[in-house]
Amino acid sequence: MSTSRNIIPTEDEVRKAAIELKKGNPASGIAKVHSFILDANPSWTVSEKRVRKILQSEGLVRSDAGTPSSTTNTIHPSFRLNKSLDVNKWTSKVEVKYFDAIKGKGLVAKENIAKGDVLWKEDPFILAPEWEIYDLQRASEACSLCSSIIRDHSPLHISCEASTTATPCTARYCNRLCRLQAEKVHPLLCPARNPASVPLLTFARDAQWMALHALTQCTSRLLLASQQDAATFNLDWEVVQGLAELGMEERAQCLREQGLEPDRENWRRAFELYLQAFKEPRTLAEQKKLARILKKPISEELQKFTFEYQAFLRGLGRMSLNLEAHGGLYRLHSHLNHSCTPNVSIRHLDQRTALSRITVIAKENFEIGQELLITYTNPQSSLRDRRRRLSEWGFGPCRCERCVAEEKVWKESDGNTQEADDLADQLKAGLGVL
Repeated sequence: MSTSRNIIPTEDEVRKAAIELKKGNPASGIAKVHSFILDANPSWTVSEKRVRKILQSEGLVRSDAGTPSSTTNTIHPSFRLNKSLDVNKWTSKVEVKYFDAIKGKGLVAKENIAKGDVLWKEDPFILAPEWEIYDLQRASEACSLCSSIIRDHSPLHISCEASTTATPCTARYCNRLCRLQAEKVHPLLCPARNPASVPLLTFARDAQWMALHALTQCTSRLLLASQQDAATFNLDWEVVQGLAELGMEERAQCLREQGLEPDRENWRRAFELYLQAFKEPRTLAEQKKLARILKKPISEELQKFTFEYQAFLRGLGRMSLNLEAHGGLYRLHSHLNHSCTPNVSIRHLDQRTALSRITVIAKENFEIGQELLITYTNPQSSLRDRRRRLSEWGFGPCRCERCVAEEKVWKESDGNTQEADDLADQLKAGLGVL
């Protein structure tokens, strides 16, 4: 007995089904995905044309040549939920929401929020600051934990206790609390306690490779947490496991569409120094110093997650995807998704006492269930440039209000770049982007 197809599903229902089936069957074309949808939903009436439009708008199949949404990219970052994350530690105004297998997770309002409200403040899980700040840290002129400037001398300022004339460490802290908190990361990166880390940190600085610097900080925190009790380690482990992830090799596939090739030689060199810092120091003296810090054996699971080459590349990608613009990795902030017209602002307001602390402020009024959004790109860039930048990390074309409007302008202008750009500027002004 055949089933009557008498239900016309909503756009969101068809979009969700099409995305999930395409991801599960990446080699399948539009007709095949359409067939899968009908097989999975025997009561639906859905045209192949409707499926084609959705797959094209999500960047899962090629759109008409020449439009800014054209892409063949079927690679997407992977997501995991951090089930141990207690959002109420920061705010009662938002909550984590899982959307779907492609978009992953995000943050939505739990209550009505007024424009200008402070949603939460957050200190970083780890910090790989901008290089100007990092250089001040190395010169003992900025706190090595919170990055606040401390050029003046105060009895509250504390230097690294392991530093000696023979093995100096320039780390300096603005107060005792920062010094104590730094024990979660600093020991494995201290030139006095673990001199094997110096070449890795120097390489990251010389290359201005923020993701490598962040991965170094993150690895140090995980390895040091593994030396504590299981509860302490599991909290940190869940934070890192819950971060969005796209490995460097996967990203290379996205970049190859733009004619760019990865620098695998530098990847390998960085990995060698990374192992030298945390696992296999070159000299016996350095090996003994590392052993004094990592006294407990490292679990097999953590070893695979940390010291295998492909895991290292995934770690670099994980840092690049989740770092805030100024180099901090934040537990809650890392859940925020993208829009070219963001509705929250990320500010560093505590510049005298905690420069690395972020304050998240509402840029508009929020209703319950509305998603909080930041921008991953330069909002002043053109539609094509913004979408190109997003595609480098496996994100499909942005479908925010601004992008949809600019894409319509582009198509109506028949690819006339100057005319499209002029109209896009008018749209940006209207949306408050300029």
